[in-house]
Amino acid sequence: MKLITAVIKPFKLDDVRNALSEIGVQGMTVTEVKGFGRQKGHTELYRGAEYVIDFLPKVKLELVLGDDVVDQAVEAITKAAQTGKIGDGKIFITNCEDVIRIRTGETGPDAV
Repeated sequence: MKLITAVIKPFKLDDVRNALSEIGVQGMTVTEVKGFGRQKGHTELYRGAEYVIDFLPKVKLELVLGDDVVDQAVEAITKAAQTGKIGDGKIFITNCEDVIRIRTGETGPDAV
C-alpha cells in the first residue's frame, strides 16, 4: 500500500476528484492548506494599498491505495491538476505499512 499526498490548486479539486472516481478510487482526505514553492507568493492591491501574500492557498489530498492502483492515480491527479503554469503542485508517494479500520478492526488492504 502507498500513501499519496498531493498538493494542488484549490480550483482543480473537483477535476481531480472526478478523475480519481473514474478509475475507482473511493475515498480521500482533503485539507485546505497554505504554502509556497517557487512562486514565492505574490502582491495584491486592496483599496489602493499593496499587500504581499507570502502563503498561497492550496488543497492537500491524502489517499491510501493498493500498489496496483498507484500509477493510475498519479496519472489521473497529474492530468486533472495540471494547468501548465507555476504552482500546479506536487505529488508525494510514501510506503504505508498498515491501515486499520476503526469500526470493524479490518487491517491492511481490506481496511482501505
